[in-house]
Amino acid sequence: MISSSDLSSQFALDVQGVNQLKLESKQASPESLKKVAQQFEALFMNMMLKSMREASPQDGMFDSEQTRTYTSMLDQQLSQKLASRGVGLADVLVRQLSSTLGAGNPVAEMQAATPGPEQAGAVTPTPGSGEVAKQVQDFTQRLMPHATEASAATGIPAQFMLGQAALESGWGKSEIRGTDGRQSFNLFGIKAGGSWKGRSVDVATTEYVDGKPQRVVAAFRAYDSYADAFRDYANLLRANPRYQSVIAQGQDAAGFAQGLQRAGYATDPDYAQKLMSVIRQTSAV
Repeated sequence: MISSSDLSSQFALDVQGVNQLKLESKQASPESLKKVAQQFEALFMNMMLKSMREASPQDGMFDSEQTRTYTSMLDQQLSQKLASRGVGLADVLVRQLSSTLGAGNPVAEMQAATPGPEQAGAVTPTPGSGEVAKQVQDFTQRLMPHATEASAATGIPAQFMLGQAALESGWGKSEIRGTDGRQSFNLFGIKAGGSWKGRSVDVATTEYVDGKPQRVVAAFRAYDSYADAFRDYANLLRANPRYQSVIAQGQDAAGFAQGLQRAGYATDPDYAQKLMSVIRQTSAV
């Protein structure tokens, strides 16, 4: 049996982890640079294993959603173990980035090259004036028709759902993307469980276990459009018994946000507070 602690190795990459290393590496220490390179190596190994699985036939008599999910978990564990031993990629990254020590922070340069979003449930920028305010307005106006459709299906105000989409995607600036850069249109950070039949992308994210953040690589649903994303989100809230209280209290921003957190939508202990803050911003547009 693979435990969650086995899957949440220190070598899985997300932006929160890299930000911490960035703080530690203001003097560009070789130790911090090596840690970041190892994180990239683990993520690369996981992507490579997934590509190999997808290229192999998966229609045998023993294949099922459950076996594929378990295989994905094994691949994550294997990639982390391989990266802990090293396959040479981390050493190459260290050598290449060490040459830039005099020009700036190598960890920051590596962070800029990271594929995919920050993380599901990441803290979004606080809108103010100028460019940020325009970003908020553009995000809200572009997605309002889809949010209105989802509101009609759930009874939850469109601004509340827009607020959650903004929180999860960083106002559209940190959308989940595949390793090839292909857009997933997943604005709500919905993971691809065993019952999901559509396309998925593997992304580094932060999960909180007993209140402590742990870095993992998880599979997230991918859609063909934002409209599909909002429809799937509305279906999730309506069909899953866990979210019945969210539907019942959805007319109140606090009830909506706290209901999502109690239902386990996100593991961030501050998720409800962050969501209410963003909802106030979307409601003001």
